[in-house]
Amino acid sequence: MSIRAKLALTTAAIMAVSIFLSGCGLIGKKKESLDPPKEVTQLKEGEALDASPDAETATEEKEDVVMRDIYLIDKNGFVVAQSLPLPKTESVAKQALEYLVADGEVADILPNGFRTVLPAGTEFGLDIHEGKATVDFSEEFTTYNPDDEKRILQAITWTLTQFDSVDKVELRVNSYPLTEMPANGTPISSEGLSRADGINTEFTNVADITNTRPVTVYYLTQVSEDFYYVPVTRRVSNKEKDDVTAVINQLVEGPGMLSALETGLVDNVKLMDEPKIEDDVVTLNFNEAILGNSENKTITNETLSSIVLSLTEQTGIKSVKVMVNGSSDIMNEQGEALTEPVTRPEKVNTGRF
Repeated sequence: MSIRAKLALTTAAIMAVSIFLSGCGLIGKKKESLDPPKEVTQLKEGEALDASPDAETATEEKEDVVMRDIYLIDKNGFVVAQSLPLPKTESVAKQALEYLVADGEVADILPNGFRTVLPAGTEFGLDIHEGKATVDFSEEFTTYNPDDEKRILQAITWTLTQFDSVDKVELRVNSYPLTEMPANGTPISSEGLSRADGINTEFTNVADITNTRPVTVYYLTQVSEDFYYVPVTRRVSNKEKDDVTAVINQLVEGPGMLSALETGLVDNVKLMDEPKIEDDVVTLNFNEAILGNSENKTITNETLSSIVLSLTEQTGIKSVKVMVNGSSDIMNEQGEALTEPVTRPEKVNTGRF
C-alpha cells in the first residue's frame, strides 16, 4: 500500500514528515568519522568527528552533546536507528554500544515505543583494529531473550558500523569468540558480522533462496503522527541483474498489506531508462508518477528519502540524481530545485516520540 494515499487524508502527517526532513536535511554521508578512543590505539591518527553537523545538531554540540544513531527495537519488533543526544566523548564507538544496554544511561532518553537490545548489567570491552570491532561481553550478555537473538546481532552491527573505522564486528564472551549465539544457535561467521548480513530480513515470496540475493530498502512506519524510516533486507531474484533497479522495484512493490510498514512510492512509478552510475552518483529517470504534485513538479519528502536512503546502502553509491522524463526541472516540498545529486542524511531518524 502506498503511503501517499494515507498522507492525503491528513495534513498533519505530511507536516510531520516535512518537519523531520527539514530537521535532518538530505545532506551528509553514509558513515560517521571516528575519533581514536583512548583505549584503542590502532585507528588512523587524525580521524575526526564530522566537522559539518546539520543545523539541529550544531546547537546541541555547543552544549557538549552530539547526536548518535543508536539501533533500538520498536513496538513492531523492527531494529531501527534513532538519533539520540549523547554527551561528547573521545570513545564514541564504545559509548554508542553502551546505550544499547537496558536500564543504562539510555533509559532517560529512550523514545516512546522503543526498547534496548542488551540485557541489564552487560559490560564489555571494545577493540578496533583494521576495520574490525571486537566486542568482549561479560556473562550477562548471554541472558538475553531468545526471541531477540537476531535483533541483537543486527543492532550491535549497525550501531558500530555507522563509524568509518568499523566495517565488521566480532563478538566474544569472557574472551572466547562466538561462532554462534548462545540461545538459538544463530551462526556467526568467522569473518565477522557486517551490514551485508542484513537487517529486519524478510523472506516473503522467496521460493528458492539459493537463486536470490539481498538488498536493503527503507520503508516507513509511524508513532502517532510522526513517521520514521525502517531498513528492511529483502531477497530479490538473481534474474534481476541490476541492484539499483531491484531496489526501486522493491520500494514500488512495498512491504505487503499485513505489514506495519508502508512505502513512499506509488504502484505505477517506473524507471524510464537504465540507472547510470558515475563517480559514486546514480542517475535515475522516472515517469511522472514519482511526483507528488505533477503540476508543480514536486517530489514528496518521503518518496525522495526512501530512494536516497535505500540506494546509498549500495556499495559505490553516495548520492542520487533524480530526473523525470529526462528533465531535472523538479523540486522538493520545501521548494528547493533538485538540480544537484541528493546525498544521504547524516542522521536517519531524528524525531522525538
